[in-house]
Amino acid sequence: MRRQLRLRRRTDFDAVFQRGKLLSNRMLVLRSLPNQLPHNRYGFTTSKRLGNAVVRNRVRRRLREGIRSLQARPGWDVVVSARIAAAQADFHQLKTAVANLFARAGILAKDPDASGGEKLP
Repeated sequence: MRRQLRLRRRTDFDAVFQRGKLLSNRMLVLRSLPNQLPHNRYGFTTSKRLGNAVVRNRVRRRLREGIRSLQARPGWDVVVSARIAAAQADFHQLKTAVANLFARAGILAKDPDASGGEKLP
C-alpha cells in the first residue's frame, strides 16, 4: 500500500477512534472519519488474540486486497480492526464483510466510474 494511502501517525488513529463512526459485524470493526484529502487513508489493527504473526499478517493482507477491489468514494480515513472470527474466514468471506461495512458506512461510490477504485499495490 502506498505511503500516501496509509494511516501512520498515532494522532490519526486516535482521531478516527475518538470521532469516527463505528460499524461492526461478526468478523470486523470499521471506524470511518471524513478527511479533507482527495484520497482515502487506511489503517489496520489485529490483536495478538487473533493468532501468531503469520495469521495476523495474512488477515491484514486479505483485508488490504479486499479494500483495493472496492470502488470507494475519496475523502475518508478508515480503520479496520479484525475480530477473532476473521482468522478462520477465507478471502471471499472477508471481502464480503468489508464490502458490507463500507456500504453501511456510505463509503462505497454509487457510480462505479466516480472513483476509479483505489490503487493499492
